[in-house]
Amino acid sequence: MARIKSNSHRERIESLLAGDSVDQQPIAFWRHFPLDDQSPERLAMATINFQQTFDFDLIKVSPSSSFCIRDWGIEDKWTGNTEGTRDYLSSLSVDRLSHLTIQDPNTGGLGDILKAISIIADSQLEETPIIQTIFSPLSQLKNILGKQNLNQVIRHYPIQVNNALEIISESTANFMKACLKLNIDGFFFAVQHANSDAMSFDEFQSFGKHFDERLFPLIEKTKLNMLHIHGSHIYFETMLDYPCQILNWHDRDTSPSLSSAAQITNKILCGGISRLQTMVRGEEDQISRQISDAFEQVGNKNFIVGTGCVLPIITPFGNIQFAVNFARSYK
Repeated sequence: MARIKSNSHRERIESLLAGDSVDQQPIAFWRHFPLDDQSPERLAMATINFQQTFDFDLIKVSPSSSFCIRDWGIEDKWTGNTEGTRDYLSSLSVDRLSHLTIQDPNTGGLGDILKAISIIADSQLEETPIIQTIFSPLSQLKNILGKQNLNQVIRHYPIQVNNALEIISESTANFMKACLKLNIDGFFFAVQHANSDAMSFDEFQSFGKHFDERLFPLIEKTKLNMLHIHGSHIYFETMLDYPCQILNWHDRDTSPSLSSAAQITNKILCGGISRLQTMVRGEEDQISRQISDAFEQVGNKNFIVGTGCVLPIITPFGNIQFAVNFARSYK
């Protein structure tokens, strides 16, 4: 098929979604913006500046993971983590789970992110698709209870866990509905427990996927959705029916490889570069080798060059720019 001319990131991504050839290889990185992510204006400006600097093919809005649970009394703080993530300073006991109420998406932490999305959408980046991060209900519950407590609570208090996940799912659905009114292009749906290191397959099906499925109708309202499957030893095949057009996982650190994944799904794959060994610690030749290897695994269709998760905030500027330039010039 002859290559087509694309004049914008949006056209390039739309061609990719349609299964057509593209003029340049799509590439997208995202990162956290610690401290800036505590203000909707500062988060928006940091996101816009990152996009204007590197000109990615899509914009992922990356709030801190606490934005969706802060109004339930959870406190956190950035203490210097190089991924830009915040440490949780408080958690709720099992007894207090019954006090969770459905949040108003237009106020508090949720409302702040809606404001940030509005600022980004109103910027001069209208030709670049925008996707908003949504943490799965179980991921949110993990941060509410404390990650060291989640499995024990699930196994000893399943009724309380199910009741809490009902509330979290409803709050998340309301926030997603509010996002849709802002005409975003899709969601980045982050699932953190679809792996055997986190919990058993049956536990994930019951407490993870079961509640994720309640959000599928809202995900299906948009055309550009990326599923992030976090961690190692992931339950990859059970995630293939999520209504997301793009799959993202730590492909350089865990199976399946890009080539193996391409044999079992026609979905667009996003990855190919190790974010630590290559993007943080690597030199340009290592970046070029890994991008070239990714193309050899999957070709240049159904593929977005990226990393398996957020870029660490210490990633060298030059490595990011080189990766963008090399991917786009690859023949």
